[in-house]
Amino acid sequence: MALPHDLIELGKRVSNWGRWGLDDRRGTLNLIDAAAVQRGLAAAKQGKVFSLAMPFNEDGPQLGFIAGRVNPIRTMIQIDESMTDDKSDFTTSDDAVSMGVQAATHWDALAHVSYDGLLYNGVPSSTVTEAGSVELGIDNYGPIATRGILLDVARALGAERLDDGYAITGNDLDAAVKLANVSVLPGDVICIRTGWMHWLRIGEKMHYSYPTPGPSTQSIEWIRDHDVAGVATDTLVFENYPVDDPQAHLAVHMIHIRDIGLAQGQNWALDDLAADCANDGQYEFLLTATPIPFTHAVGGPVAPTAIK
Repeated sequence: MALPHDLIELGKRVSNWGRWGLDDRRGTLNLIDAAAVQRGLAAAKQGKVFSLAMPFNEDGPQLGFIAGRVNPIRTMIQIDESMTDDKSDFTTSDDAVSMGVQAATHWDALAHVSYDGLLYNGVPSSTVTEAGSVELGIDNYGPIATRGILLDVARALGAERLDDGYAITGNDLDAAVKLANVSVLPGDVICIRTGWMHWLRIGEKMHYSYPTPGPSTQSIEWIRDHDVAGVATDTLVFENYPVDDPQAHLAVHMIHIRDIGLAQGQNWALDDLAADCANDGQYEFLLTATPIPFTHAVGGPVAPTAIK
């Protein structure tokens, strides 16, 4: 089912196709220039370090709704094994992991979403094959280090967490910017906190999965106007879900990734960082968030780090 006409027109208005050349495969990450990196470095004032990654283990958020997107399964392949059968000599242990690349904390690649047969920058969706995405795989992202800004929408609206399915608007993001007392500049990555990680933390996986709050189509122009390099949320779905109009199913994904070329992250653990930001009033930080560059993959696990 095609997007409604108004959302197709919105996608055209916010499109970045051709902005960085017809061969561009990085989208909004092109906005991370030297000035953005230096802003990030300047924001690391206190030496406080926060991991924004959830645990990568079998008790992750996946419930099987997407076949094959399994939580990380780690198995031992060597246990205190000697190469010479002499334990006084070199011995080693080793393990292996099987998981969906988008099962835990991750970035979506620009190959992740298409519509009308096209991916970002007009690349045909048929270029995604059993071999993955040669054109727009996660390996095109490269290193990501810039200024991050926590937009604590839940706290800005006076809530511990947003309501089920809450649709975040541009006005909500403005309220979070006011709380943060910082200007969002091109090349920044914004981390939108809904408070939703609470449900996963207490074992309510189904509530964490559905229905979820998140950025709505009413936030898309705000994000494009601020020229952010990436947006990450503390939810499984990223956007508010479900929506009333079946034609607008996952429309934020479609316009963000396919039209804007926006790096989009899910399952980011933001609560510890948020508590510290609320305590000291500093909502900006150096963010390092380079995905594992699996060749041709349509998503990439990441262990983001915020340094204040």
